[in-house]
Amino acid sequence: MNDMMGGMMGGMDHGGSGQAMEMTGMTGMTGMTGMTGMTGMTGMGSGSMSGMDHGAMAGMNHGGMAMDHSQHAAAAGGLAVPSTTARHARTEYGASTDMRVDMARTNLDDPGIGLRNNGRRVLTLADLHTPSGPLDKRGPGREVELHLTGNMERYMWSFNGVNFSDAKPIVLRYGERVRFVLVNDTMMTHPIHLHGLWSDLESPDGAFQVRKHTITLNPAQRLSYRVSADARGHWAYHCHLLYHMEAGMFRAVVVE
Repeated sequence: MNDMMGGMMGGMDHGGSGQAMEMTGMTGMTGMTGMTGMTGMTGMGSGSMSGMDHGAMAGMNHGGMAMDHSQHAAAAGGLAVPSTTARHARTEYGASTDMRVDMARTNLDDPGIGLRNNGRRVLTLADLHTPSGPLDKRGPGREVELHLTGNMERYMWSFNGVNFSDAKPIVLRYGERVRFVLVNDTMMTHPIHLHGLWSDLESPDGAFQVRKHTITLNPAQRLSYRVSADARGHWAYHCHLLYHMEAGMFRAVVVE
């Protein structure tokens, strides 16, 4: 318990708007169980604001979209290195989110809660490498940031404090190369899976590490990976803990 609290509470900001969720069919979701709609979760408030858009305009982007730092980063000289500054959407300040991380760890060699400094050798993301390198050697044209959020007392899970039923899809242009940045603002580990597209995990300095389907984030951790939008369609993007997915930690990614 001391290991979890000591590694987690630094840099966290406690806050407090939750939404209900209803699942719909999506490419890549066959074979999963427990996917019936959560229509009985009506009584929860609906979020009106989504993530911030730092791309074509300053201010807020409605509808549950992720934060996009494309133009801001381009003006600063490119996206060679992942951003490190925490940017919390307004939707994270509500009842669906009970904490936020402002100073997340970015190292890949953290074994996780209960496995630190106990004499065991643990395989971490830092030990994984794809010898052949990335299939797509282009750098990212823009950066999309998503925060893994929740309220453990209310059994609510989401991205950016917004449940799937209230969130607009994340839209990728066919052929583009995008960096996804995930920040775990919760006290639980989340394995995040983007269907249909490869995830090229990066080191903190932006170097290619390993090609994966599912990226696991420890509490208070910030990771980035590059995605090539080379498969048109509607793709599921969710936590692989099925309860978290059904409770709202789910987004649709549309490649068009």
